[in-house]
Order: sequence, then structure tokens, then C-alpha cells
Amino acid sequence: MKKVVIASNNPGKLRELQALLRPLGLDAVAQGELGVTEAEEPHGTFLENALAKARHASRATGLPALADDSGLCVQAIGGEPGVHSAYFAGREGTREERDARNNAQLVERLRGVEDTSAFYYCVLVLVQSAEDPVPIVADGRWQGRMIDIARGKGGFGYDPYFVPAGSGFTAAELDAVDKNRVSHRAQALVALAAVVAKHRGDLASR
Repeated sequence: MKKVVIASNNPGKLRELQALLRPLGLDAVAQGELGVTEAEEPHGTFLENALAKARHASRATGLPALADDSGLCVQAIGGEPGVHSAYFAGREGTREERDARNNAQLVERLRGVEDTSAFYYCVLVLVQSAEDPVPIVADGRWQGRMIDIARGKGGFGYDPYFVPAGSGFTAAELDAVDKNRVSHRAQALVALAAVVAKHRGDLASR
């Protein structure tokens, strides 16, 4: 089983990615377990941030690295919080405290807004080395809408306020297995797996 370092310290993302990668025969290890600190994410696009994180983790470990950059985009407020989803309401406090502030700020921004259409977006970048000139890139988009009262105890981030299109449940009310079949991260990984399968021989020789 090939070892791949996941360039994230977000426990929610790690749980989802490890569950999704296992069937692909990839032994996914979190960068934190290898002593790798989180990379800076100064860029204005998900893709640029994901690539920076993947190269950082690979450079620090000498292993292939998979990075995810994802977030929530709400149409009525110009696509925010977007790449700033994790720190929409500031960087202070624990992850749980930031999530609570982020959600409170988003609910306030959407107060009185009729069209709360939104989507979760995820881009995955896989590099074989820190200087890999041809990283594998795949993305996924999960359409839905926002509500103003939290529902559900699962998931993380904005999940208690996000109702996927065609569903009566929030992302936080979905069983983890069900979420991992349909989420933006799952869609991106399916796309990534297809590219990896297509170029498996090329990748093995690099």
C-alpha cells in the first residue's frame, strides 16, 4: 500500500479523506503525525492554496502528498466565505470556536436574504514530489442552500447550516458514509482516482 501524506491538520477533513482514500489502496498519514506544520495559504484561489500545501508537505517528508483546499461559496454574498471559509470571522480560538463564530457571522450576513443558494467546493492536488511539474488536480462541487438554524451533530464547519440540493437534511444530519458518497470532497476524489487509474503506470515510474 503506497504511503501518501495528507497536507492538513483539520480533523474533520482527515477523517473524511482517510475513509475515502482507503479503498484506493493508499495509506494516508496526516502531516501532523510526521511533525509537519501547516503551510501558509495566502492565495486567492482554492487551487493555488492546495498546490502550496501539497508541495510544503511533500518537501518536509519526502513523500507524495495530497492536499485539499475547500470552502463554502454563497451566491448572495459574492461567493463568500470562499477561500476564507476557515477564518471567515477571525483566527482566534479553537477550531470549534472559530466554526461557531463563522456560522454566526454567515447567518447574520444572510438575514433577510431570500435566495440562499450555496455550494461547497473542493480541489484536490496530488504531487509525487515537492517539485512535481505535473501535479494531478481534480475538483468537486456540492450544490445546496443555507438555513439559519443549525441542525445535526455530525460533520464540521458549516455543515449544520447547509442543506444539499434534493435533500431535506443538513450535511450535519447525514450519516458519515452517506456524506462520503455525495460530498464535494467525495466528488473530487472520484475524479482524482479516475486520473490516477488512467496514468497509474506513468506515476509508478516517476
